[in-house]
Amino acid sequence: FYGYQWHYRLIGLPEAWNTTTGSSSVIVAVIDTGVALGHPDLAGQMVAGYDFVSSVTTSMDGNGIDPDPDDPGDSPGYGISSSFHGTHVAGTVAARTNNTTGVAGVAWNARIMPLRVLGRAGEGTDYDIAQAVRYAAGLSNDSGTLPAQRADVINMSLGGPGSSSVLANAVVAARQAGAIIVTAAGNESTSADNSFPGAITGVVNVSAVDQARSLAPYSNFGSTVAVCAPGGDLNADRDGDGLSDGVLSTIKKDDGRYNYAFYDGTSMACPHVAGVVALMKTVNPAMTPADFDQLLAGTHAETSVRIVDDLGISGRDTYFGYGLINAPNAIRAASEITGSTASDEPVLRVVPQDISLGSILTSASVTVSNVGGGTLSVTSVTANKTWISVSPTSGGEGTYGITVDRTGLADGVYSGSVTFVSNDGDATITVRMTVGSVTTTGGDVGTVYVLLVDPSTLEAYAQDETDASRNYQFSFDDVYADEYRLYAGSDLNDDGYIDDEGEAFGGYPVVSQTEILDIAADLDGLSFSVNYRINIQKPTLLGAINVPADAPAPRLKRLR
Repeated sequence: FYGYQWHYRLIGLPEAWNTTTGSSSVIVAVIDTGVALGHPDLAGQMVAGYDFVSSVTTSMDGNGIDPDPDDPGDSPGYGISSSFHGTHVAGTVAARTNNTTGVAGVAWNARIMPLRVLGRAGEGTDYDIAQAVRYAAGLSNDSGTLPAQRADVINMSLGGPGSSSVLANAVVAARQAGAIIVTAAGNESTSADNSFPGAITGVVNVSAVDQARSLAPYSNFGSTVAVCAPGGDLNADRDGDGLSDGVLSTIKKDDGRYNYAFYDGTSMACPHVAGVVALMKTVNPAMTPADFDQLLAGTHAETSVRIVDDLGISGRDTYFGYGLINAPNAIRAASEITGSTASDEPVLRVVPQDISLGSILTSASVTVSNVGGGTLSVTSVTANKTWISVSPTSGGEGTYGITVDRTGLADGVYSGSVTFVSNDGDATITVRMTVGSVTTTGGDVGTVYVLLVDPSTLEAYAQDETDASRNYQFSFDDVYADEYRLYAGSDLNDDGYIDDEGEAFGGYPVVSQTEILDIAADLDGLSFSVNYRINIQKPTLLGAINVPADAPAPRLKRLR
């Protein structure tokens, strides 16, 4: 599912991984709800941790603190599912990668120290969190034990109003011990200066941006924000791929199944930064918290490389801090302050890599930068469609304009690409647009085939054919009791598939997160929408594991 992790491309991780993917000697402590230790995409990625939830009432595992940081779930009941929040965070930091299954992690060769501090409904105390911080830093704590090796980085994707001296003192002590502490700024769209531990002096507080590198609508902001990273936005689809723009990572289900899901929040932005710090510690194990602070500010005496892309007003601001973390530059800067000579080979980076102009916008800009050494030369920039033009068509680092011309084009959805050729190689971005009004709500999209399919193979078991004359109502008779997924789409080109580019297509309840329907009796009231897609929307099967990364995406074929 790496192809759906747009958030990694936004901070330059593909370029960064050419230098390092982390090291097993670098440890990131994830202080959270615990981690689902049996998740196949986290196997072999962890060192010993601890459960510091001291309240038996909220612990969810029937006892107080213990050496088992496995996440038992945090559901408060009332039909509310567990979040497995810490598992999602851990997957972003260091999920196994290049293992033919699941997702990628930022620093996949680093190791995770799972520390559980949040129980039922995400409840926790400053005291328990402080004990976990002390444990992670190799300091005395209530467990009476110390880790074999302290954590290099501490991730705290948690927070709330009010501070305590016990937590503040633990943070100060951990920083003095050498740990770089990364925190989430909070999701209340208000001042981060009143959310702790993010507002404690000495931490690296992270706000969230969306796919367009704008402040996410939920993200807190304020003078305590030091840096930003992708947190996603589940209510947006800026790249027009039919999937919500969330951050994709590992989770678990309350029924015990291991899974993957899109989440959004500063909790998701935080581990992106923690993972990048782990990559930096790989090339510079001696890097201190003070070194990192100076690199963020651009004041380190040993390098001129900036480790952020400055967003908003020039310099530090209350929304983005110093800017969006830039993974390849961060690694380069960390290496340079050791006194080593960095490579003088240029590395091409183009941001963003997906442009969706909808039906109104006619232009956008992309930024070309060199995240390596030497001088970057762009020898040509070409589009593969006549309706796309680019200016300039050669040059170096800087801004390039992308313009589309809808003149003479029939109503529909269009997709093309622009390729940048440089002395480092090529980079291709996608450009999408709409001509006319092609998204219909409550209208007539022609004949739609509604498929009840096998949840794993997507093979159709039952089909109903419906249209506007039936108000798009559908039904299935004599269905065997079993598990299914529900999809619907048109087949305008009559090729038998309902998920081609330009088809009206949808899934229940939403196509980016289809649910498995356990049909044991009559079921009614299932309602969902189909919309014309700007590009081919492939079902993601996020509930499946062991899907080869290079396997063709599953297709939805109607019955004839």
